Amino acid sequence: MPWPSRKRDKGAVADKKEPDAKIAKTEEETPDEEEEKSTKPPAGSSKSGWKNWKKTKESDSGGEESKITYCHWLLKSEPESRLEKGVDVKFSIDDLKAQPNQTTFWDGVRNYQARNFLRAMKLGQQAFFYHSNCKEPGIVGIVKIVKEAYPDHTQFDQKDPHYDSSSRKENPKWSMVDVQFVRMTKRFIPLSEIKAHHLAHKADGGPLKNMMLFTRQRLSIQPLTQEEFDFVLSLEEEKPH
Repeated sequence: MPWPSRKRDKGAVADKKEPDAKIAKTEEETPDEEEEKSTKPPAGSSKSGWKNWKKTKESDSGGEESKITYCHWLLKSEPESRLEKGVDVKFSIDDLKAQPNQTTFWDGVRNYQARNFLRAMKLGQQAFFYHSNCKEPGIVGIVKIVKEAYPDHTQFDQKDPHYDSSSRKENPKWSMVDVQFVRMTKRFIPLSEIKAHHLAHKADGGPLKNMMLFTRQRLSIQPLTQEEFDFVLSLEEEKPH
């Protein structure tokens, strides 16, 4: 039986060594409709040959989220022990690999936008497994959705840190999905490296220019476009800088 409520949305703290990418542990504290304030990035250039990256579509003038198609995801989890209301919320990709059939439920999400992203996930879609709130946050592997959204049982468990007394079994507020380990990335892809590309792409109009990892840092469930997913995945083939 996996640890209960190990993917956390409460008690948000910044990812160590990278204050711009905060783990989504207090998603409730940020209203869903409130956009994170973004800072103007410094000019920079991608170190991985962004000039060789072929864009698959022209950037739209408004950048409206409603026009963007998301088909992949990024899921944050904490690989290092941290007690929350007496429960260790640690859950690394190695913990996932140790589960029966390398499969588990992704519980404990208590932010409406993140919950809606969970509910939008489709069977077979892939997601990056992202280690957060640790010495060096970043992407460590790939998982896939093996069961679409259904009620998160932890919302009804009074012993669980994410118990929600206002949620009713006849109309549950919170959902979860089941994910299964697919593979480790060929190398660890650190947040700092992804951020460097994001800043360069904001200046150049590259695929990571609007990546939610930097525009809505507190969300523990984040959607990715095909372009974003493909570009980040391509980084595993490169030697770390």
